[in-house]
Amino acid sequence: MSGDQQNAQTAGLEDVDISTLKPDLKYRDLREWMAEAEKLDEVRHVKGLSWEEDIGAASEIVLHDETAPCILFEDVPGTLPGSRVLVNFFGGDRQKMTLGFPNHLDKLQLSEAFRQHYMKDLPRIEPRYVNDGPIFENRMVGEEVDVTKFPTPMWHPEDGGRYIGTGSFNVTRDPEEGWINCGTYRVMIHDDKTVGFYISPGKHGRIMRDKYEKLGQPMPVAIVVGCDPMSFLMSSSEVPYGVCEYEVMGGIRGEPVELVHAPITGLPVPANAEIVIEGYVQPGNVKPEGPFGEWFGYYGSDVRDEPVMDIKAIYHRDNPILLGCAPQRPPDEIARYRALTRSAIVRDNIIKSGVPDVTACWAHEVGCSRLLLAVAIKQRYGGHAKQAGHVACMCHSGAYAGRYVIVVDDDIDVSNLEEVMWAVLTRSDPATSIDIITNAWSTPLDPRIEPERKARGDFTNSRAIIDACKPFHWKDRYPKVNQPSLEARRAARAKFGHLLK
Repeated sequence: MSGDQQNAQTAGLEDVDISTLKPDLKYRDLREWMAEAEKLDEVRHVKGLSWEEDIGAASEIVLHDETAPCILFEDVPGTLPGSRVLVNFFGGDRQKMTLGFPNHLDKLQLSEAFRQHYMKDLPRIEPRYVNDGPIFENRMVGEEVDVTKFPTPMWHPEDGGRYIGTGSFNVTRDPEEGWINCGTYRVMIHDDKTVGFYISPGKHGRIMRDKYEKLGQPMPVAIVVGCDPMSFLMSSSEVPYGVCEYEVMGGIRGEPVELVHAPITGLPVPANAEIVIEGYVQPGNVKPEGPFGEWFGYYGSDVRDEPVMDIKAIYHRDNPILLGCAPQRPPDEIARYRALTRSAIVRDNIIKSGVPDVTACWAHEVGCSRLLLAVAIKQRYGGHAKQAGHVACMCHSGAYAGRYVIVVDDDIDVSNLEEVMWAVLTRSDPATSIDIITNAWSTPLDPRIEPERKARGDFTNSRAIIDACKPFHWKDRYPKVNQPSLEARRAARAKFGHLLK
């Protein structure tokens, strides 16, 4: 049995041999994805709601319910005829459909399948360039540009404006190294011909933006507002510096992503995207941006001057679909999809750093996949738990805006918050089991950073690493758990599982 097969037999991963699954993505764009979601009877069509209040209020209701369908808002008054808004793509059985896996997997199994088949060796296929695509069915250029025509909702009542960029990604090119980045950063409408976007310090798009500013050069940007959910997931997940997300998207699909060059900036955009906005950010051109109700569940970043993009052209398909993924107080849709993908990526980061026997990882939804990480290990030596906790805290995917890392034994289901906290309460000692790290990488969105520190540009926080494993040197003498063995639980489930239905 391989190491991954052994790992799949730990708490929360029973009964499925993840390595034998054959992923199959049955869609190539957002419309094909919707057709698959319709087959699952998980799409609801809602007509006539306003962008000013109704869509945001309705979205807040459904985005917290993992069993709720996705909603397609149509016939939005006062907007481009035929244009639509889709929300809540990552719920129900469409979670598995989106990732190309069967419906019987639970969330920990789905995350492990994502890791093994997509992230473990980071598959990459270079994109294929084509001359035309559905994205060019309609064009607004020059004076025709009006980004306010689309049904962009007011997502939260206290937002500083309409945010067209939530389920979107920005395409930029490094001015020195030439590589392409696709990153998800919020995009706010200022007026019919300008938008602004915020990028946290340290993110790849921010590094590129700062380079253009230092060089005194305008930064070309293409904003992909409507794309298929897998492309959006990868644009909002951490991939290594210098790696283009289009190559990872192609690797996951098993075929190249088809791209076209945006006519004005020359940046590559998906040929089958729903809406693409392209233009330039001129050095020093800023306007107040925000506030926006962010993924922490707070208005943590207030209002600041942020770069403005002058829109030169907008392209869209007939009856375009705006993909909305606005954050709410977690747990919500963003927490669901980020938990699944980031859990897989963090586990992969830890394993690749050399930490042995990491059997599972979960980035908990209540912390929107960043504030609370749980890592399970099969203890091999003294200090193993501390090693795993510190690496999880500071690896590529775990370092940004974290708060707590809890390391548990492999009999704990890391995706079950009650089990994790039971381990903390019964296996950790407050005086000796907690390590504190200070001056760690956070974000202006963090509500716990004092206003005075934010004002002087200090966006660091502290982390707690909790060793909730049985003490290694006497773990064999630790009191036994009053629970049947894994094998006995499987047998009981097979025999008495009908009682749960």
